[in-house]
Amino acid sequence: MKLTEADEALLAVLREDARASTAQIARRLGVSRTTVQSRIEKLERQGVIGGYTVRVHDAVDRAYIRAHIMITVLPKQMAQVVKALQAIAEVRELHSVSGPYDLVALGVAATVGDIDVLTDRIGALDGVERTTSAIVLATKFER
Repeated sequence: MKLTEADEALLAVLREDARASTAQIARRLGVSRTTVQSRIEKLERQGVIGGYTVRVHDAVDRAYIRAHIMITVLPKQMAQVVKALQAIAEVRELHSVSGPYDLVALGVAATVGDIDVLTDRIGALDGVERTTSAIVLATKFER
């Protein structure tokens, strides 16, 4: 699926503010509202836009402890482990990665103790060989 420059520009605006009106987006991009509406509909139909989400204010986010939890999975257990991690609400993101680990999860909890419990819970899952965690001290930027 190849995106045009116009599609990329539209997606950049939506990443900043997915609630912006089509009129606001059209003004920023210098195109008509109809063009914006049809491009958004096309990108949704094609699955480029898979949904919309909420970004919580930094002050609220800072009230929680976040940690990257690196996970090594036993051979042929990936699908089972991913399904189990998806069921854990404190796991906000999960990435398949190259290198010494197979997965990196972003865990979010109220306290360091809760992160410890989460890491232990993940480590106890069938198919998980080993975990290592790193607490996020600060987010320098986010897009």
